[in-house]
Amino acid sequence: MAASVGIRHGEALPPGPGVGYKAVHFSDIVSHPGSVEWLEIHAENYMGEGGRPLAQLRRLRRDFPFSCHGVGLSIGGEEPLDKEHLARLKHLNGWLQPAVFSEHLAWSTHEGHYYNDLLPVPYTREAQSRVCSHIDEIQDTLGRRMLLENPSTYIEFAESEMSEIDFISGIADQTGCGLLLDVNNVHVSAVNHERDAEAYIDAYPLHAVEEIHLGGHEGDEDDDGNLLLIDNHASEVVDPVWELFRRVTALAGPIPTLIEWDNDVPDWATLEAEAQRAGDILACGAARIAA
Repeated sequence: MAASVGIRHGEALPPGPGVGYKAVHFSDIVSHPGSVEWLEIHAENYMGEGGRPLAQLRRLRRDFPFSCHGVGLSIGGEEPLDKEHLARLKHLNGWLQPAVFSEHLAWSTHEGHYYNDLLPVPYTREAQSRVCSHIDEIQDTLGRRMLLENPSTYIEFAESEMSEIDFISGIADQTGCGLLLDVNNVHVSAVNHERDAEAYIDAYPLHAVEEIHLGGHEGDEDDDGNLLLIDNHASEVVDPVWELFRRVTALAGPIPTLIEWDNDVPDWATLEAEAQRAGDILACGAARIAA
């Protein structure tokens, strides 16, 4: 499958810290953004027509570059992409002009039903080809290159024919899409499957990564009493994830990095402090690369 042609890459995000935008923080962001250099939204929250949410977004767009993150395209699904959803995404990207658009390696629709979750994809050649076809359609429709995010996983498929990294790398090679590396997802999946997270980072195609996500998770137990981590975006970043992030910046230098805190949203001071910590690590990575 040939990579899509005629795709506009757009402006780049600054290689510093960003946060997921929440309306409760609007006044704080306008008056004292601190270390925050860019903002990200979930696309599906801004597909309406008018109202305060879009007015606030247009105001913030005057001062900040944006990343637009989709959660509902069901890229890994077996069914065709929703044309109406794609059209709404195209309209949003058209007026917002975000630096990047990203989506998840997951599926959430089947036989007309929508599941409010990001469900896993088996790593087979058939699934890889289907995801590539969907990404080609997205990029052609939006007229821009998209980023694909690695998942957090809790089960593995017996029918998988390749590793997660080979699956994702093949998609990037075939479609020309970029990658969004969620470091928390790497940690969550590595713990759940008893794998080496550092080895995953070392083998990942970091040259294609254009955005990083950092977030929180919670601990649970599986049916056998083993530790099970659940990605929930509801708490601060934990030390093992910060250490993995340092490893990424040591290998690849500074990359635009988002603090992803979507549930149990904290006050602005707490969120900005997390962004500042990410910014300090990014600065160290930049100095190391320059030395």
